[in-house]
Amino acid sequence: MKKILLSNATIVTDNNICNGSILIYDSIIEEVFTPPVSLDSVGADVEVIDCSHKYIIPGVIDDQVHFREPGLTHKGTIQSESRAAIAGGITSFMEMPNVNPQTITIARLEEKFDIAAADSYANYSFYLGATNDNIDELRALDSKITCGVKVFMGSSTGNMLVDDPYALSSIFKEVRIPLATHCEDEQTIQDNFHKAQNKYGDAIPIAMHPKIRSREACLKSSSLAVSLAKKYGTRLHVLHLSTADELALFEHGRVSDKQITAEVCVHHLWFSSDDYKDKGAFIKWNPAIKEKADRDALLQAVKDSVIDIIATDHAPHTRDEKSGIYTSAASGGPLVQHSLLAMLELYTQDKISLLNIVQHMCHNPADLFGVYNRGYIRKGMYADLVVLDLHKETRVTPESILYKCQWSPFDEHVFPCSVEKTFINGSLVYDQGRVAEQSAATQLIFSR
Repeated sequence: MKKILLSNATIVTDNNICNGSILIYDSIIEEVFTPPVSLDSVGADVEVIDCSHKYIIPGVIDDQVHFREPGLTHKGTIQSESRAAIAGGITSFMEMPNVNPQTITIARLEEKFDIAAADSYANYSFYLGATNDNIDELRALDSKITCGVKVFMGSSTGNMLVDDPYALSSIFKEVRIPLATHCEDEQTIQDNFHKAQNKYGDAIPIAMHPKIRSREACLKSSSLAVSLAKKYGTRLHVLHLSTADELALFEHGRVSDKQITAEVCVHHLWFSSDDYKDKGAFIKWNPAIKEKADRDALLQAVKDSVIDIIATDHAPHTRDEKSGIYTSAASGGPLVQHSLLAMLELYTQDKISLLNIVQHMCHNPADLFGVYNRGYIRKGMYADLVVLDLHKETRVTPESILYKCQWSPFDEHVFPCSVEKTFINGSLVYDQGRVAEQSAATQLIFSR
């Protein structure tokens, strides 16, 4: 296999930004040269890609996506959504269990690994879903290949709401790989919904969504999760924080020093409740997008290393499923193709640094989950790399969208930056709008 030299780039990794070159051989970063190496010194049998005026970051690792396969493939598939992911600079993903049938047994987990091995364009792993009665399955998990266990501590599909106190305590006590929680208190949500329904009937305004799935519901559930984790020494990861109120539950520091960590999603850093009037149910997520003050506090918590990971909660639905009245409009939206671009726009607005973006989208997911040999630009690591042009605009058009659902909450938005190339395991899989025919993805392995 020919070596590839990414020459004369600005490299962003390990809390450092410097000019350099990256030599790739097979699937591995063979050398990182800072300053850039002369072309004469790398030999003749090297493909040189000039990256002058471009930035290279490690591939993004998204710890929370819903790719809808099996059973919900009219919304998206592992193949379609992973193609969109690599176009957005995401080289690895961890996918959730609320599909059909639900991923609540090891046999079903293995079926998803088989689908991904055949179809995925990005490196992959899958969560096993917890229920009130599958503790034996959770005990039997292989920690080397399973990213984590997902616990819905709020509304969910089918029987995946874990609402039995004994079962919940058993899960927190016995699971020793990362326990990822969706935290919204179900009873609080139901009480709020019935109040809104009594007032509005079937015409509940979309602006009521953050009142129904309220900050009180989030805080009550997150507080319970944190208290259980402290009691049992659980490796807890609280997903998609949406309120300033919850931040007091978490501590500043390096992710490798924490037992309890937190994630925020791009939509909670970008939109606010003011956007419901224009976007309607197309920005209906669970947990709900809340106030500007919450959005600003969450971003500050990222910068202060109180929040550890920035992810997407990518969850595509068709346009029809997102339309209609509040009670029938689905919650969730597609984000993997545009999440990095959204964060880069915040960088161009001086709201966050490049180093902070890379820390929370690349380094920290690798460290938190123990992803083997990924998440950094270092000699000997897998060559998962993203080449960025920070001066070339990207317009979100119907023709450019790779999601199977064919829409984006950023429809017609113009981002000031672009993802130019994506390498996975040393192979160029996305290049200036074109996805390679051949996948280079592999299953993620965890060092635990």
